[in-house]
Amino acid sequence: MPELKIEARIENLDQVLTFIEKNLETWDCSMKAQMQIAIAVEEIFVNIAHYAYAPAVGTVRIRLENPDNVDMVQITFTDKGIPYDPLAKEDPDVTLSAEERQIGGLGIYMVKKSMDAMFYEYKDKQNILQIRKKIK
Repeated sequence: MPELKIEARIENLDQVLTFIEKNLETWDCSMKAQMQIAIAVEEIFVNIAHYAYAPAVGTVRIRLENPDNVDMVQITFTDKGIPYDPLAKEDPDVTLSAEERQIGGLGIYMVKKSMDAMFYEYKDKQNILQIRKKIK
């Protein structure tokens, strides 16, 4: 199980994306799935970096798994920041123009739409967010 523990800082985003890309390539992930996963990982990591520990800095653990199915990847983000369930927030009304929509929520909405499954739980004083995507 590949795992990366890193400070949740925007400056570390390239390291996170390199870690994800390198592992997806070893699992023969399709280019389309790699791009969708990279966008989702970027959105989630940036949100953790901006909000989980603000104004302080903490760590995030990112774990990749290929559970029971060689065509599926599961990526789990774990942090000890402020409890926050991104799935509890109502989806933005994408039928409205950008000027009419409320600010925020569009990134997580895109992640929800591009992944095959997304789960959140707060357990043992940790945020645990999991995304799953078919890779072939």
